[in-house]
Amino acid sequence: MADLIANKMRYPVKGILFDKDGTLLDFISLWGSWSESIYHKYSSRIPGKIAPLSDLWGTVHDSRGHITDYNRNGPLAMGSIDDLLAILALQGYRLGLTWGESMRIARESKQLADEELELVRPAYPIQGMIDFLKECQAEGLLLGIVTADNTSEAIKHIDWMGIGSYFKAIIGNDQVERGKPFPDMVERACHQMGLTPNEVAVIGDTNGDMQMGNAAGVAMTIGLVNTNAESASASFRLLKDASVIVSSYSHIQLEASPSEG
Repeated sequence: MADLIANKMRYPVKGILFDKDGTLLDFISLWGSWSESIYHKYSSRIPGKIAPLSDLWGTVHDSRGHITDYNRNGPLAMGSIDDLLAILALQGYRLGLTWGESMRIARESKQLADEELELVRPAYPIQGMIDFLKECQAEGLLLGIVTADNTSEAIKHIDWMGIGSYFKAIIGNDQVERGKPFPDMVERACHQMGLTPNEVAVIGDTNGDMQMGNAAGVAMTIGLVNTNAESASASFRLLKDASVIVSSYSHIQLEASPSEG
């Protein structure tokens, strides 16, 4: 067991569960181009004009239309892949397609966007994250991932960064009946790791992560406000259910618990 210290608050833990996108890897690098790609592929095959991606998935765009940020409480940040596809498919359905036809086009657009992503593999670690994983390993903490992404995709992205060996459990939305903010992912990850929820901390970049951890009864929920956030004050308000909020991994310390020192 080690003490996890953030903002002068100290919690003894045996493990840590991480959100993936925006917490372990840079969100925009991975999902920005993917989102633009699937949207353009889908909209080009629909008989009519659909709503802008910013309205559908909660993305933020620059003057050229490229994604530069995202709503931490929006569908792209918190929804599952199936949620995102359903939002797209609803557009085609409203324009006269059958639900099955519109969903087929959405899934085919996703497959093409996935293939493009595979060629580039834009999974870039959040600054300080890998060093923090090494510290956790040195302290003997068990680590897991709880993500709204599908498990197979999550494993692939983690492998692209070469950090798969650090994690004892990787739980995607497809492994649970209820995704975030419900506690199911935490409970399943803890079961695989041989821990109870009150022995772990959750680190994430959305309030859904915080609510998930709190619902499961974890020891501590840490909101990570990275440098790509809309603004520090806005992000702090969005992470209102976090035990503590930090702006980087350098603000989280690990120490051997006094009882084990």
